[in-house]
Amino acid sequence: MSARARPAASVHLLLSAGRGPQECAWALARLLRRLEADATRRDLETHRAETVPGDRPGTYRSVLIRISGAGAEAFAASWTGTLCWQAPSPYRTGTGRKNWYVIARPCQVDTPRTTFAEADVDIVACRTGGPGGQHRNKAGTAVRATHRPSGIVVVVDTERQFSLNRGIAMRLLRQRIEHRDEEAERAATTGRRRIHDELVRGNPARVERPGIS
Repeated sequence: MSARARPAASVHLLLSAGRGPQECAWALARLLRRLEADATRRDLETHRAETVPGDRPGTYRSVLIRISGAGAEAFAASWTGTLCWQAPSPYRTGTGRKNWYVIARPCQVDTPRTTFAEADVDIVACRTGGPGGQHRNKAGTAVRATHRPSGIVVVVDTERQFSLNRGIAMRLLRQRIEHRDEEAERAATTGRRRIHDELVRGNPARVERPGIS
């Protein structure tokens, strides 16, 4: 029996012109095409997942590109860091500056959502202390519920019936798991936004020029 084929590895790379001048958005577009051509030569697939256009036609303030295939992570690493497009400005004559910088960083895009299933929850009857809970504690109607995949634990003893406490525990677990997933999604979004401010001019990890491939 043949082994089931594994899905091709993929990584997302965010390219940003940061707060640089319009030439940086122009440079990003050219670096992007150079990256895509390099990926094609290495039998990798690329997809522009998100694009933010620049002020000039054919330019980009940022592009989120997905790179897929064997060796995608190593390829993305070779394009990570400060990238430099070395060419005269197409917009301003007489300027001596020829280095235009772009930042490229791998980033998380698809944060996994937890599928809640009661079969993944361990329920244990227990007794808890505290004022006002003496009767139900002695009867062992409190519930300790553990969601195994996430490790989240809740203890409920607000009702005198075990079944009611169990229902409340399940609802609390579901809420806490959803909250955790939402926090992870917000953190990923914040991480992508921070990349735009990480651009440091000079000491580029990679320098590209027109006419060189």
